[in-house]
Amino acid sequence: MRIIFSLVILYLLGACAPKATVTPTKPVQVDTIVADTTPVAKPVTPIEVQDQQSPSDDLNFTYLKAKSKVMWKTRSNTDNYIVDIRMKKDSIIWANISVSMISGAAVLFTKDRVQFYHKINNEYTNLTYDSLSTSLGFKVSYDLIQNMIVGNQPYKKNNTRRVVRENENFLIKQQEGHVEVNNWVGPNRKLKKLSVSDLPSSNKMTLDYEDFANLNSALFPFSSSITLDVKNKENQVNQTLITIKYSKVELLDMPLEFPFKVPAKLLKP
Repeated sequence: MRIIFSLVILYLLGACAPKATVTPTKPVQVDTIVADTTPVAKPVTPIEVQDQQSPSDDLNFTYLKAKSKVMWKTRSNTDNYIVDIRMKKDSIIWANISVSMISGAAVLFTKDRVQFYHKINNEYTNLTYDSLSTSLGFKVSYDLIQNMIVGNQPYKKNNTRRVVRENENFLIKQQEGHVEVNNWVGPNRKLKKLSVSDLPSSNKMTLDYEDFANLNSALFPFSSSITLDVKNKENQVNQTLITIKYSKVELLDMPLEFPFKVPAKLLKP
């Protein structure tokens, strides 16, 4: 069940118009370093700016189809998975998790519930987002997961929002109940870093987006990393690192299928 729960946070973070397939270009490697004796300029003092227009651009889409490699690393273990994703905006997120070319689990997110089918162990779980949030130690919702997959700001504009200019970046600070959210937006107007902190528990999630590539005139992050710092029952912090690398992303207008079949005997109360 650990991999299934990891997927929820994992794809708290990853996708959208006529069909388009894009492979990200590799960053240029620089082999020569030249010393620069120019005096270093003092960093610009953060300045709060007028929040008249959002400094970030959301990725709009209808359907998404993608394939990714996922690494899940804890202090004692490292696992690798292939994850296929299909999405219909504001409706369904489907994922199939494979290990060594064998389909091991399927996950279905809808607006009000999360369903897990662990094929290898023949286990089925049907949860509300409140139950899932309790298990993970973080407040989770469908909108949060969807926004983090496509690299949009997870929380929209509200009365507690503040925008601060930090050199070439914008820092958007938000308060959602007892959750503190910081969004760093780069000069490309895309979310480059996100931190979400649950103040009562001190649990924290940090997400970094990288390897942006054009998808039909929009930017999409083909790599991301998630760091989870969550306290256990002994009040000790367990850290988990999740890295995601997309090998293929398709943006579609034509409807997709979301196959999710569970044996009837597992559906009985």
